[in-house]
Amino acid sequence: MTKLTDTQLTVLTAASRHDDGSILPLPKNLKGGAATKVVDALVRKGFAERIAGGGPAGDGAPKITREGLTAINADPDKGAPAAEGGQSGESAPSARRKASKAATAPEGPKAPRKVREGTKQAALIDMLRREEGATIGQIVEATGWRSHSIRGAISGALKKKLGLTVTSEKNDGGERAYRIIDAA
Repeated sequence: MTKLTDTQLTVLTAASRHDDGSILPLPKNLKGGAATKVVDALVRKGFAERIAGGGPAGDGAPKITREGLTAINADPDKGAPAAEGGQSGESAPSARRKASKAATAPEGPKAPRKVREGTKQAALIDMLRREEGATIGQIVEATGWRSHSIRGAISGALKKKLGLTVTSEKNDGGERAYRIIDAA
């Protein structure tokens, strides 16, 4: 399933409510190059097509396609999203949220990231797992990275992407030492 951005979902949902399926008018906050990018992306994905007559990018007035209606869980024969047609009793905002989640949901659970052995990141993790941890200076020596890159790797790769718990405290020498706390 192709993912839709919130803006693309809003544009397609609005178009599904128009009798002629026109994507125009676009939301008021969508102007200039951003409007062109959104419409071009919808055309590339097959969710919209250009019909002679003008519009963003000047190639024709964009209209929603059957694929576009299907992407937002709308009935291609009726136009409006199925949940909004009164069949399921859901409110329009609720139906849009469900359509948005369905359109942007990942394809199954993500596998936990693994660290390749022999990399600088693996060396960084090994240093931080030591009881005394490691200072920025020690990590610079071992990896050749600059201090800002090390802090970024700790914050981004280790904490956010790998989900490791990294603490920092000043050691006996007054230097800040970073350490990974294993949740065991």
